[in-house]
Amino acid sequence: MRELVVEADGGSRGNPGPAGYGAVVLDPATGETLAEAAEYIGVATNNVAEYKGLIAGLRAVAALEPDAAVRVRMDSKLVVEQMSGRWKIKHPDMKPLAAEAARVLPAGRVRYEWIPRERNKHADRLANEAMDAGKRGERWTPSARDASAARRAAAPPPSGPPGDAAAGAARARVALTNTPTGGLPATGLPAADLSPAAAPAPSSVPVPDTLWPVEADTAPDPGVAPDPAESADPVPDPAPAGPAPDLSAPATFVLLRHGETALTPEKRFSGSGGSDPGLSEAGRRQAAAVADALAARGTIRYVVSSPLLRCRQTAETVAARLGLDVAVEPGLRETDFGAWEGLTFAEVRERHPEDLDAWLASPKAAPTGGGESFAAVTRRVAAARDRLAAAHAGRTVLLVSHVTPIKTLVRLALGAPPESLFKMDLSAASLSAVAYYSDGNASVRLLNDTSHLRR
Repeated sequence: MRELVVEADGGSRGNPGPAGYGAVVLDPATGETLAEAAEYIGVATNNVAEYKGLIAGLRAVAALEPDAAVRVRMDSKLVVEQMSGRWKIKHPDMKPLAAEAARVLPAGRVRYEWIPRERNKHADRLANEAMDAGKRGERWTPSARDASAARRAAAPPPSGPPGDAAAGAARARVALTNTPTGGLPATGLPAADLSPAAAPAPSSVPVPDTLWPVEADTAPDPGVAPDPAESADPVPDPAPAGPAPDLSAPATFVLLRHGETALTPEKRFSGSGGSDPGLSEAGRRQAAAVADALAARGTIRYVVSSPLLRCRQTAETVAARLGLDVAVEPGLRETDFGAWEGLTFAEVRERHPEDLDAWLASPKAAPTGGGESFAAVTRRVAAARDRLAAAHAGRTVLLVSHVTPIKTLVRLALGAPPESLFKMDLSAASLSAVAYYSDGNASVRLLNDTSHLRR
């Protein structure tokens, strides 16, 4: 029995938004392309498009060689793990698609393998070609693809002022991710799951109404705007000197501060050196609200939490809603506030005035009684950031953490001074977001969004 390879992918420009899938059947011995399939499917989510790409690839094998075995390779961890039976399928939109995929060929002849995004470029290209064709009101065909490539090749390259490498990278990213009005919405997030075929850009752009890609979405919203990056081809020339800008999909960290504890309304210092309180009843309601919002609005591929109880409880509530597991990252824990744990600011001012003044004046000063300085927190948070960004390049990851680590990630992304930590407000159960590119640049996309708590 011959084994064929299916590579499949799907994407949504807006999630939900204009969506399409691509699939290719390959001869593993020769690498020959035996069949291609791609289709624009209208407004849908990333996950729906990915599953439809899988189904199309399996059907192509069934038409070519009904008795063949199949090795499916996809960069969607969700689809691979669910179809392999290792993850439960909890979302109602995914269950019928998974069942349909399972019916195409006998389960014993199909095995699934996760591959990095960069190894799934063929299927990704087909998915983007299908979306491009849909935007033109056409069906995808190989001839339509060739015509689109010819139009891009004939387009004159844009010109722009020279600059250093960082400025070139920034100009290129702005051209590929700005909205039609030229600005990034204050509440938008990048998709980090779709690279247009015409240019390897960050996966999609922010869209209005705080929508961002979601790992298991609800019914699509037909009012979501299409991706302006579709018309941003060719890419503006980067700076003439220095390394080329990184236009690959970034690692996007959606930063969630944990829900309230009993100490939160009283504004007491609550770090990693105290009693480790759990969520209050209000905090549990907040965690449920943010879980619903993320399930409806974001492409969360992984959930990572601080080891402290209030974060783990918040993370577990969200992860259960998304059908994901929770990984623990010690570097995301809150500052150890030493002898200040459990005290209000006024109480610290009364008991330890000199230490408080020093702490406010210098990031190297630590709270009374062997607490942790902001400089020390910055070092461990930056190390955790680097580990996670390297492990999740091109993916959107939810990090559930605390005030100081989240503010520190934002500060570092902005290149702001340490005293800026005191000039940011971060509410309980609020969402922020930072995108990290492999060239070292970062982009703050959201800060202290609490709209999901007001519904």
